Amino acid sequence: MSDTEPAESLRARIRAGDRAAFAELYDQNARAVYNHALRLTGNWSDAEEAMSETFLAAWRTRESVEPEGGSLKPWLLGIATHKAHNANRGLRRRLAFLARSPEPRPVEDFADETAARIDDARRLMVVHEALRHLRSQDREVLALCVASGLDYQQAAEALGIPVGTVRSRLSRARARLARLSSGRLPGPKGEPPGARGAMESEAAFAALFLQEETR
Repeated sequence: MSDTEPAESLRARIRAGDRAAFAELYDQNARAVYNHALRLTGNWSDAEEAMSETFLAAWRTRESVEPEGGSLKPWLLGIATHKAHNANRGLRRRLAFLARSPEPRPVEDFADETAARIDDARRLMVVHEALRHLRSQDREVLALCVASGLDYQQAAEALGIPVGTVRSRLSRARARLARLSSGRLPGPKGEPPGARGAMESEAAFAALFLQEETR
């Protein structure tokens, strides 16, 4: 598919099971789908799995694509949102299982972590911790509209909700992050030493979201 090919033509080819068209759809959207899943899961491997499952589900349900419409990115991100939600639910189950299991014997870590990898992990932790202060529904809208660049209508299409609901959830999320960026969110009881610095990092991330222009 060329950059000038009408969206309707791509939709028709996808609906018809054109594998070349689907490969192009993947090439154009895989990074956006992965980044969206990463923001919602906070875990690289879970994001990769969610991305794979997103395109597998998209191929299996390709006949559900409407013949007319614009970009298929909202459709893919809607699927990715659901897959990321499932990944988070699976993580909670695994953590609950580990909490009931005996502690493993300590094993020396021979991994040769690079400084860049550590920094990436820290940044991802800050992102996920800041988003953790939001309701899951508000977090999804924020990730779609601000981080992934969808407009209200596209986000509504992705999530299968009214445009008005997208607006209200985004407004609520931004208000919550505004309180976080100003340091007005209460810390957890028994906050350990050093936790305030983490909150300040989360606040810095929240401020970045608030600087974005909402479409």
